[in-house]
Amino acid sequence: MLNTNMQDNCTAGTPTLKGTAALVSEIIQIAQSGLPRMFNAERQLFCFTLRRDSSGKLVQEGISHRYTMMTLLGLHRLEVSGTQSPVSIGPVMDALTRDLNWVQFAGDLGVLLWLCAIVDPGRVNGLMKKVDYKESLHRYKDARQRSTTELAWILTGLSHAKLAGISCIPEQDRLAESVYELLKTNQGSHGIFGHMASNGSWAGRFRGRAGSFADQVYPIYALAQYGRAYGDPEAIRRARECAEAIVRLQGPQGEWWWHYDAVNGEVSRPYPVYSVHQHGMAPMALHALEEVAGMDFSEAIDKGLRWIDKQNALDIDMRASDAGLVWRGIYWNHVWSKSAEMASLYLGTAPIYEIRNPRIFWECRPYELGWALYAFAGRLENRENNHTGLESASAALIWRSSVS
Repeated sequence: MLNTNMQDNCTAGTPTLKGTAALVSEIIQIAQSGLPRMFNAERQLFCFTLRRDSSGKLVQEGISHRYTMMTLLGLHRLEVSGTQSPVSIGPVMDALTRDLNWVQFAGDLGVLLWLCAIVDPGRVNGLMKKVDYKESLHRYKDARQRSTTELAWILTGLSHAKLAGISCIPEQDRLAESVYELLKTNQGSHGIFGHMASNGSWAGRFRGRAGSFADQVYPIYALAQYGRAYGDPEAIRRARECAEAIVRLQGPQGEWWWHYDAVNGEVSRPYPVYSVHQHGMAPMALHALEEVAGMDFSEAIDKGLRWIDKQNALDIDMRASDAGLVWRGIYWNHVWSKSAEMASLYLGTAPIYEIRNPRIFWECRPYELGWALYAFAGRLENRENNHTGLESASAALIWRSSVS
């Protein structure tokens, strides 16, 4: 049975959407109209991307179980807010959980647990017959490398399972604590997370220092949920430090930049800038932290949203409402950008950039619209509420008492 109770942060009473409510409302409508065009009804899964070809036609490419899971989280949030999902959620859940041969990463198991815990907790018992979450930390390469985003997904899944009252996962609390300990070692002294654990390898030296935007927002969300589920003020403090770091580094037009240096706490590679970071991932993470810490990130969220509406390097509206999509992002010379970043990380100096010929990514991926729904569906209707839920308020009290 699908769960129709809110478990996390969609009905927040924290102040947000100062002047961007109409923009958010349109993005929600775009998601409702666009996601069915990204759905493969035969496979009951969403495509990897919807790309504009040389003739201007939008064409589905590939299939993605990961993007399907993320999209379902958004569609479920839409249904809980009172609007019917344009794609039936139950059959897609069946397609995802029928067999797990598609799983190649421990992080995907984390997202799957996150999805089941929120959307259909009754499926978790069956999932446990197919998955050993403790063993997955050693079986899959992403977990062995201690990849930040994937650890965050696992921690999020375990935390939402705890919040849902699920207790069928072997050594559940100890496993959550172990993943939390692994994740926090990837965080630098300025609050920024590297991409993976630092070690003696070439990859560890550089990717352990440079973290993507995803390597910041997924830990913020995961730490907020872990702090809420387990009453851990340190986790909430760490989420706050990362959030304050990326807000400090936000670009003049609201850009959430691409790569960050965990050692010096600065931006190491600004472009590409992705629309999903602006309208989905940053709001999702910052809303979650607002809920548990009683903070207000509305100015940064609104500034990021306005980037979608022409306030960007190309002065272009990233929305294509008739097509039911938001163009993926803006990029520039990748070779030069990556070379400058690698040189700065090697030398320990600030990178020097010149934005050259910015261009549009003429595609949209389903999870991008899914995260927009997860961040905002139901929030417009509740933005006049000036109180938080009991769970969120108690988590905020835990955090405040730890720093007072």
